[in-house]
Amino acid sequence: MIGQSAREVEAVLFAAETPLSPQEIALYLAEDTDVVVALGELQAHYAGHGVELVERGGKWHFQTAPDLGHVLRRTREENRKLSRAAVETLAIIAYHEPVTRAQIEEIRGVTISKGTLDVLMEAGWVRPAGRREVPGRPLLYATTQGFLAHFGLANRRDLPGLADLKAAGLLDPVDTAFDRLSDDAALESEAQED
Repeated sequence: MIGQSAREVEAVLFAAETPLSPQEIALYLAEDTDVVVALGELQAHYAGHGVELVERGGKWHFQTAPDLGHVLRRTREENRKLSRAAVETLAIIAYHEPVTRAQIEEIRGVTISKGTLDVLMEAGWVRPAGRREVPGRPLLYATTQGFLAHFGLANRRDLPGLADLKAAGLLDPVDTAFDRLSDDAALESEAQED
């Protein structure tokens, strides 16, 4: 059984249209309510249930337990694959945000079409984040709460680092190919000297 403060926080979160920060939740409650303690109590209470209380980017909301998502699907979802350009652009924005279009193009080494950013914004993963204070005032792009939620991240610090990517084997083919080229070049150089 949860306490009265936790019940009040629960009611606020169920009625909310969007995720709320502890400060936003506190606006609905008595001043002496410890929202953080109530959130912890609720999170423990809902652990293992059909719905869970989760925190994403400092904001709290209820969501269907990941293992039960299939129960709510009535129609078949059409999975659209992102183009390679969109995936690269999304990764650059996630790791370098806030970032301008010119910076994205510089990192990728090629220009990006306007459609690429449009697709990411339509998916709800990228948003305009103001303008850079330089001549021309280019738009800045950043990831959204939807990006964090879709990829199961609490915040951007949870993005995998270089060591994590190598450990998962995602960078090995590139590294192996590069090492092989370096080894071949060294062998050719030695053969020419002999």
